[in-house]
This record gives sequence, C-alpha cells and structure tokens, in this order.
Amino acid sequence: MIVVSHINKSFQSRDRHIHAVSDLSFQVEAGEVYGLLGPNGAGKTTTLRMVMGLLVPDSGFIQVGGVRHDGDRDNLRRQLSMISTNDGCYPYLTVREVLLYFADLYSVEMSLAKERIQEYSRLFGIEAYLDQRCNTLSTGQRQRVVLTRGLMHDPPVVLLDEPTRGL
Repeated sequence: MIVVSHINKSFQSRDRHIHAVSDLSFQVEAGEVYGLLGPNGAGKTTTLRMVMGLLVPDSGFIQVGGVRHDGDRDNLRRQLSMISTNDGCYPYLTVREVLLYFADLYSVEMSLAKERIQEYSRLFGIEAYLDQRCNTLSTGQRQRVVLTRGLMHDPPVVLLDEPTRGL
C-alpha cells in the first residue's frame, strides 16, 4: 500500500544545512497500522509531507497504492488523507460547512457527503456542534472535526500527525 524507498530530504536554514530525513525506507501493507516514532526534529512530519506529495524528496521514491509521488499527484492525493496538528477548521465556517467544503474538494457527491456527515458526526460525537462556527470549538472538538474531515472522501490511506493532540 505504501512504499518508501531510500528517501532523503535536506533544507537550508540561514547558515546551516539540515538533514531532516536520511535514507529512510519502510513499507506498510493494506490494513496495517504503522507508526513513525522519534523525538522532535526527527523528520516524522517531513516524511508524512513527502508521502502526501506536498514535499519532494531529494532522492529515493515513494509509492502509495501503486502511484509514485513523481507521477499523478492528483490520483495520489485522492488515496490519502492527512490529519495533522494544524487543525484546518476555518474559524468563520460552521462545522457542517467545513465538512461539505472538504467533501467538495475531493469531488464527493453532495448526497453522499451529507450521509457521511451524519454517520461520522455520530461516530465522533460532534452532532451537537455541527452548526456552530469553528472558532467557538474547544481544541478537542476541533480535533474531532479534523478527524471527520479527513474521512469525508473515504481514503484508503489515512496519515495521522500527532493524532491524539487535544483529545
């Protein structure tokens, strides 16, 4: 399902050259749960961003569901969902509006999006605040909304960056 092969990523920061990821390889099969563990600055988030196709590795390759990161990026992104510590809840939209917006970004039909909102809002306990603006939500409530948002297009792969923060 996910193949990461000998990826490297470096950044230039002022007068320093930072090796964020160095010769990392791993494979995750369908149905498997896999965790990247390490201290702050170990390159976990950088690795997830490369898997998502948001950053390009300096060398090596990444493949998700048979699609390489250097190929069809739109198809790659449809197969993935990234749930990160940056909550992505637009403050002046309601929870329902945010969920519908992200469903639309992934071309989910409106009727299916509404069904998923009902199903996932029960599952994640967000029914009571579907029509509240996101700027009124607690950190934990926003994290539940982000989890729901990440599932709206039913991706085969879900990447979690700090998934329990605020829950």
